Amino acid sequence: MRAWAALIVFLLLVTLTAASGSFFQPGDWYAHLQKPAFTPPNLAFPIAWTLLYLSMAIAAWRAWLRRGFDGAQVLWLVQLALNALWSYVVFGRHLLAAGAVEIAVLWLVILATTVAFFRRDRVAGWLMVPYLAWVAFAFALNVALWRLNLPG
Repeated sequence: MRAWAALIVFLLLVTLTAASGSFFQPGDWYAHLQKPAFTPPNLAFPIAWTLLYLSMAIAAWRAWLRRGFDGAQVLWLVQLALNALWSYVVFGRHLLAAGAVEIAVLWLVILATTVAFFRRDRVAGWLMVPYLAWVAFAFALNVALWRLNLPG
């Protein structure tokens, strides 16, 4: 596969992941939750995710350029699936505790992906670091939302 065609495939994969998340919007349920003081404004989320998805696609592409499709891309695909699953768990099912567990697993897979990418291409690894940081922040936000909104 030509390099530019592979980049398009990686961009399509992150676009599909982003689109799958749009099936499960925060809506009224999220609007009525008590939120921690460090909750970003709603506008921050689509901006951050657009930049992160672009960075993730370029990282996967750069790693692919070095060694082709291997275990690093498998990890990358797994983290994409977990990324999409979180939206379903939290916004589709309203399960904040399960969402915290799921996002912790997601973070671990992103970490493994980042390490694998660093071994192939330093730039690819660095391109994953903002995503790793954002998901760590999202984990903290998820846990805070769960604790602030416990029944009783």
